[in-house]
Amino acid sequence: MSVPTKNTDKPTIVLVHGAFADSSSWNDVIAALHGDGFPVIAPANPLRDLHEDAAYLRSLIDSVDGPIVLVGHSYGGSVMSEAAEGATQVRALVYIASFLLEAGESTAELAGKYPGGQLGPALNPVPFSAGGVNGTDLYIQQDRFRAVFAADLPDSKAALMAATQRPIAASALDDRADKAAWASIPSWTLITTQDLNIPAESMRYMARRANSTAVEIDASHAVAVSRPDAVAELIRQAARDTSRVAVGAGSAD
Repeated sequence: MSVPTKNTDKPTIVLVHGAFADSSSWNDVIAALHGDGFPVIAPANPLRDLHEDAAYLRSLIDSVDGPIVLVGHSYGGSVMSEAAEGATQVRALVYIASFLLEAGESTAELAGKYPGGQLGPALNPVPFSAGGVNGTDLYIQQDRFRAVFAADLPDSKAALMAATQRPIAASALDDRADKAAWASIPSWTLITTQDLNIPAESMRYMARRANSTAVEIDASHAVAVSRPDAVAELIRQAARDTSRVAVGAGSAD
């Protein structure tokens, strides 16, 4: 894939949404990045199976010309850690209110590692059948969506997000990671201290063990919508810092 851009020296930003959201959750972040001349892709994350979702994302990564800054929100971080292993064009990983799994861990396991999460009781399981596969989709109950997912958004915007939320297959949250791309690719983490989906202490724990550059912000889990400025700035920082490293490495040859 060749992504049109006015500034060919800038990496492509690939934004991976998580559960209970869709690509439109990145809209204001995309607008800010476009204003800086970054090419951006925000694909639809299937939310069906960790390894299948990662394979889908990897096919997109492999189609992009040039360096990439890969950004994931929530379960999107689980997917990108799996997908980016060995992808030499991925220069940075940016985790936004997200998961940094080690091999053998599941998203559900890390979500419950520390107290404070309120997502579980707010979930509505809905059986599904597709292509001969039966399973259970998880939705957030619409009347509880704002409280647990987007408490710092106006009621009207949270209601729209609740109505258009993308469900995740329950089994995807229990799938165990095989890879941890953050072990070999520099990472940045935005920790949302008012998060009721992933407790902030869980994000701190994951960031510390990954040696990730961490920034904390007083925001809900829906930080890409409520604070797109802060999200875009962390992505810019990752792009700047990795570009400096790449330039320095090139000049040493």
